[in-house]
Amino acid sequence: MNGEPTLPREVLGLLVVGAGFSGIAMAIRARAAGVGPLLVIEKAEAVGGTWRENTYPGAACDVPSHLYSLSFAPKADWTRAYARQPEIAAYMRDVVAQERLGPLLRLSTAFRGATWDEAAGLWRVETSRGPLEARAIASGMGILHHPAVPPIPGRESFAGAQFHSATWDHGCDLQAKRIGVIGTGASAIQFVPQIAPLAGQLTLFQRSPPWIVPRGDRPVAAWRQALFRRLPLTRRLERARLFWRNEVRALAGFTRVSTLTGLAEKLARHHLFRSVPDRALRAKLRPTYRLGCKRVLISDDYYPALQRANVTVETGSIRAITPSGVAMEDGTEHVLDVLIFATGFDVAASLPRASIVGRDGLSLAAAWADGAGAHQGISVAGFPNFFLLLGPNTALGHNSMLLMLEAQVQHVLDCLAALTKVGARAIEVRPEAQARFLDRLQARLDSSIWQRGGCMSWYRDANGRNSVNWPDSVLAYLRSARRARPKDYSLR
Repeated sequence: MNGEPTLPREVLGLLVVGAGFSGIAMAIRARAAGVGPLLVIEKAEAVGGTWRENTYPGAACDVPSHLYSLSFAPKADWTRAYARQPEIAAYMRDVVAQERLGPLLRLSTAFRGATWDEAAGLWRVETSRGPLEARAIASGMGILHHPAVPPIPGRESFAGAQFHSATWDHGCDLQAKRIGVIGTGASAIQFVPQIAPLAGQLTLFQRSPPWIVPRGDRPVAAWRQALFRRLPLTRRLERARLFWRNEVRALAGFTRVSTLTGLAEKLARHHLFRSVPDRALRAKLRPTYRLGCKRVLISDDYYPALQRANVTVETGSIRAITPSGVAMEDGTEHVLDVLIFATGFDVAASLPRASIVGRDGLSLAAAWADGAGAHQGISVAGFPNFFLLLGPNTALGHNSMLLMLEAQVQHVLDCLAALTKVGARAIEVRPEAQARFLDRLQARLDSSIWQRGGCMSWYRDANGRNSVNWPDSVLAYLRSARRARPKDYSLR
C-alpha cells in the first residue's frame, strides 16, 4: 500500500478512482462479483478520502456511528455515538487490510482525465504516473476535497498564518493568538469549541447563522460494545433503529416546507434560547431562513464556546483582508495573527470535467454546461461504461450516505453484469431515461426546502440549480436506483 508498484499494462475490467468509502466499497463488491482485472487509484499517499483529508480539531461524523459503516464490513466496537475522525479513518484502514485490498491499490496516483475509444470499446485514462486502459470506470472522487476560499480582496497580503479547515496546519501554534474564523458551517461548529480555549481572542465572521440542534454525543459503554460484538443481532437492531429514526424525517416531509418544519424550528429555537441567555448574542445566532434550507448542524458545545469572554461573533460585512487582519465595511478592523477559512468546498471542481471525454468527443464539462445531472446520480448519457458514485443529487441531509453508496455499487455491478451476459462492449444510459429521471427529480426539488427555504447555499449552483441533494427518503432511492433497469440502458 505504499504506492510503489507499477501500473498494469493489461486492459482493466474496471478502474475505480478514489480510495475513500466509495472506492473501497466498489472494489470489495466488484472483486466478490468476479469483475476484473480490477484496480483502484488514489491521489493521496493513504486511503480514507474525506476522512484522510479533514483532520481539523474536533472533526467528527454527524451520522450515528453504527449507521456510518458499510453493511458488509460492520464494526461492533465504536467508542462514541458519533464517531470522530481518527476512529473513522482507522476503520477504513482496517477494512482495507481485512479485505486485503492492498494489491489492488495504487496510491499517489492522481486521475488526470479519460477519453472513450468507441472503436476499441474502452477508456484511455491519464494518471499522474502514466496511462491506463479500462473497459469501465467507477468514479469515487466525491465532492468534498477541493476547498473553497472566497475571493476576498487582499487575502494574499495577510502577514499572519492562514489556512482552510480542510487543510489544517497542525504546525501553527494557536496558543494565545488572535484568531479569525470566516464561516459558520459544519466544520466551524466542530473546531471552534476546540480552539476557543487556546485563543487569546477568537473572532467568528458570520454571514448567516446555521440552524443547530443538540448532538447528544456520548461514549459507548464497554458492555454495549461487548454486546454488539458477541450478539451481532443486537448491532443490526441498533442500526435499524437509527436508520428508521433518521428516515422518518424525510418520510414526514422534512425535505419540504411543511407544518413539521415549523415544529422543528420551534425545537431548535428552544435549544438556542436555553443555551444562550444573552439576548444580543442570541439575536445574532437566530436564523432568518427556514430550517433545512442549509445544512442543519448538530452540536452540544458550539453555543457554549461562543459565550466565552474571548470570543466575538462579527456579523458585519467584510470589505477586505489586510496585512494585519480583516477590514469591515463599517470601517472597523480586526487585528489577527491567524486566519482560518471554514468556507466549505468547490463542488464543481470535484471532477476534472473538461478532461473526461465520452462518445463523439462530448466532454463532461459540455454535458453539464447547464448543471450536473446523472441518471440515478450514477450514469450520464454519452459516457458509456462510466459510473459515478455519490454523484449528482445523491447527498442527504437526514441519513447516512453510505446507504445510498451501497445501492449505487449494486447498480454499477448490474450494468457490468449486463455487459458480460450479452458479450457487449458498451452500456450507456438512454438519453430519454436520463431526461425522465431528471425531470421528475427537478420537479420535486422545485418544491423542496432547499429551493423555497429563503436562503442561498452551496447546494445550489450559479444558476440556482440544486445538483447536490436527494429530495426524498433513502427508501425511495433504494427502490429507484438499487437495481439497474435494462430498459433504461442500451448495449452495443
